[in-house]
Amino acid sequence: MTTTLIYETHSITTDNEEGTATGWLPGELSAEGRRLGVGLGERRRDVDVVFSSDLRRAVQTVEVAGLKMPHLQDWRLRECDYGELNGSPADSLGPRRDRIDVPFPGGQSYREVLGLTESFLADISRWYAGRRVLVVAHSANRWCLDHLLGSRLPLEELLDAPFEWQPGWKYEL
Repeated sequence: MTTTLIYETHSITTDNEEGTATGWLPGELSAEGRRLGVGLGERRRDVDVVFSSDLRRAVQTVEVAGLKMPHLQDWRLRECDYGELNGSPADSLGPRRDRIDVPFPGGQSYREVLGLTESFLADISRWYAGRRVLVVAHSANRWCLDHLLGSRLPLEELLDAPFEWQPGWKYEL
């Protein structure tokens, strides 16, 4: 029985607009982010359940989307913890590929995010088989999902590629 997982990024935040690397800080949707969140709700009314990161910006995206199906928050869907660099300018994170196995000072590595994503997917496969599952999370989660279920490219290549927004990514479990 195939499970369809649809991934969407959280909507635009004031930090995104200012070039700030929010990391594990809550973040707040901007006016444009709230407008885009409504659009997410319009295109995702056909899912059975919604999972999001428990960070405020992801939860707020689901709230403004106005979806009526169950919404569950899961801490395993958080952005990479930049540790001491949470809230710093995004360009101060350095080459992200350098953090695949080496954690940010006081934070996580991308390999740790990958492990949490694998744990989340195992639970989805077990408990939501045959359903359409919407996941609203962060860029690190998208790279992990693409590595595990999509392109299967190495994390190094995914982290180096420019981010190109689109209205969701679809994966099959």
